Amino acid sequence: MRLTKCDFVDVILPLPLERNYTYAITAAEAKFIKQGFRVTVPFGKRNIYTALVYKLHQSPPTAYEAKSIHSILDKSPILNSFQFRLWDWISSYYMCTMGEVLRASLPSIFLLESETLISLNKSVDLELSSFSDDEYLIYEALQQQSSIKINEISTILNKKHTFPILQGLIGKKSIVLEQEVFEKYKPKLIRCVKIHSDYASENSLQGLLDNLKRSAKQRELVVNYFSLSNVNPQVKVSELKVKSNASSSQVKALIDKGIFEVYLFQIDRVKFNDFELSISKSLNKFQESALKKINTSFKTYDVSLLHGVTSSGKTEIYVKKIESIIAQGKQVLYLVPEIALTSQLVHRLEQYFGNQIAVYHSRYSQNERLEVWNQVLNNSNSARVIIGARSSVLLPFHDLGLVIVDEEHEQSYKQFDPAPRYHARDTAIVLATIFKAKTILGSATPSIESYYNAHNQNKYGYIALKHRFNNVLMPEIELVDLQDKYKRKQMTNHFSNRLINEIKDTLLSGFQIILFQNRRGYSPVVSCNTCGHTPECPNCDVSLTFHQYKNQLRCHYCSYMMSMQNSCGACGGLEIDTKGFGTEQIQEEIENLFPDAKVARMDLDTTRGKHSYDRIISSFENKEIDILVGTQMVTKGLDFRHVKLVGVLNADQLINFPDFRAHERSFQLLQQVSGRSGRTDVRGKVIIQTYNPNHSILQHVSINDFESMFFEQLEERRIYKYPPFCRIIKITLKHKDYNKVNDGSEWLASSLRRVFYSNVLGPEFPLVSRIRNQYHKNILLKIPQNYSLLKTKFAINKIKTTFLSTKNYRGVRLIINVDNY
Repeated sequence: MRLTKCDFVDVILPLPLERNYTYAITAAEAKFIKQGFRVTVPFGKRNIYTALVYKLHQSPPTAYEAKSIHSILDKSPILNSFQFRLWDWISSYYMCTMGEVLRASLPSIFLLESETLISLNKSVDLELSSFSDDEYLIYEALQQQSSIKINEISTILNKKHTFPILQGLIGKKSIVLEQEVFEKYKPKLIRCVKIHSDYASENSLQGLLDNLKRSAKQRELVVNYFSLSNVNPQVKVSELKVKSNASSSQVKALIDKGIFEVYLFQIDRVKFNDFELSISKSLNKFQESALKKINTSFKTYDVSLLHGVTSSGKTEIYVKKIESIIAQGKQVLYLVPEIALTSQLVHRLEQYFGNQIAVYHSRYSQNERLEVWNQVLNNSNSARVIIGARSSVLLPFHDLGLVIVDEEHEQSYKQFDPAPRYHARDTAIVLATIFKAKTILGSATPSIESYYNAHNQNKYGYIALKHRFNNVLMPEIELVDLQDKYKRKQMTNHFSNRLINEIKDTLLSGFQIILFQNRRGYSPVVSCNTCGHTPECPNCDVSLTFHQYKNQLRCHYCSYMMSMQNSCGACGGLEIDTKGFGTEQIQEEIENLFPDAKVARMDLDTTRGKHSYDRIISSFENKEIDILVGTQMVTKGLDFRHVKLVGVLNADQLINFPDFRAHERSFQLLQQVSGRSGRTDVRGKVIIQTYNPNHSILQHVSINDFESMFFEQLEERRIYKYPPFCRIIKITLKHKDYNKVNDGSEWLASSLRRVFYSNVLGPEFPLVSRIRNQYHKNILLKIPQNYSLLKTKFAINKIKTTFLSTKNYRGVRLIINVDNY
């Protein structure tokens, strides 16, 4: 056969492969296939994978013979060239494979799975007499249908372990195995009815109503059908039954008579209201000035940092900017750090943009995510404004005009596991650059890197918004010395008398309270008072956390759990005590102190359900809850109008964490949680309990002094060579064998030092050195500003290849995390 211009395709497989694989295509396929098509391809001995076409060419592979593709799944690309450019950047910058980027980007429903089917081998004569009872049952089932999925065999035999039986049949050459690819997406269909065409004219319809005079309920159903069809041409059977107070059999009677015809109508799983839209709020003079400065800044810079204090009205500025972008027919990406923020934000933006909003995050089902993906890809009017957490930066945008990164300082924007370990803020800036769009980074407490880029490097535009909306004063922040309070015996459980008195006054005045403790569970440590034994996780080097509401001890790393022990597992002693405190214990104590107050808790344990965030936030907004106890979830940009008091139970846990960003993050977290109070017309109050009230970070927090904190931290980082004065790459080695990890890390660090000299730190075991029975050891590589990042990564990859090809270290898993902070 004479070859056409395109005889081969390079495809991205959803596997962590260093290179893309090449497959052969026919002349007819070459005319049809485009970049971004899904194809199924054979890979390995028997498996079939869904792969994505990356490149069409006519150069055959030299190392292996190209196999043919199995089938083409799409009629049009599911990805465009902009996304491939972003994928290339992510793969290169974050040192991961294209397959890993594909896995993170595409809803898994796109990646059709192959399933093993069994069928009778018709090329041989079967000896039924040699079959066991189970083998004969499988034979009988295959007589009824041509092929059966392997997972259906368990049901037929009523046994869990069927593999030995199938092995027996394969050994007798009685069955053959084949791989089949199955579509996983199921569109949401609703059952609707329409009137038969025989009754389309007025006369025929009048005749029908006359004939139904004796059947009052059926006549009512027909009349209500026309009433509903005037509002929406698709009349749902369920709506018709409710409106007519009718049963299914009464509707079925009209279908059987040929008066109604039933049909299935496909709808979107996620839909926003299309009611009359509100006009966006008028901006005050400070907001108006900030908006003008943003527009001016965009003439010079592609990225602008909006540094607005808490409750300054940044969202209203975003709304004005979004209006101007969608008026041009372009799309807007609005990134938020937490899923909890999306529900409140959607409710606000829905008033202005109606059903032009789409939401995308991991709490959505795969079917819902696929529908949003297609809306964004097709530039649908239902997806002009996309609100989402970090994964939404990977959507297939068509014509992006603006990216907003709200609370840009948040650590939640960084993906840690699995690869690609990208930072959504930095990726969003690159995405906007690809589309020649603009980016707004918004925060009351910007990250030191962003503030440095704006102030010191002149890379970003900078806009300050220092006045709260309605000219409300910043909350009054009071530091309470726990050491002094314990000495004076002015503590009740974990509450100082100052905090208790403020809670009393706030409840009496009809306002709400937020209590912040950044640790979930009841107590992080349970120990025996007799021998000091502490229950530890068998899979990780960490103590088990006590969760009172389920009376369980749990590991927060691997999810191992066991029932709370009434006696010591080591000495049998009965004096079991808890040490430390989490949100559960705070909730219990506050309920005992204020039994008439309605108390709720917001942490990972209470927000596991799909709509659990919405329920808690809605209840708090509607004043159904008086006191909300929470972890850092309650700090991130939520807008509660009736909160007057915020209490921080222990600020020292944040400050004393062993990380170079601990002080910066402490400042940000405390400032953000403080900003939840006094957001309308009454000044808020913040009580921060600490053993070290003279700590510089707490002093900066108490007077809202971001600049002093910034310059203090910047000087420390300059001295000790930390970002933004260098880049950091963390390399982690993992293996179940302690000695392999130890020896491998020493070899790797030694090899890196030959190239990077004193810029290599470690290897060191982290605080928790064993997780899920895998030992971890870290190496930190600091890359000075004058080093080429490209050459550095090339050298790391070269050393990595040598390491993985060394026989002694082949089983060791190597994880490279670029910008790990």
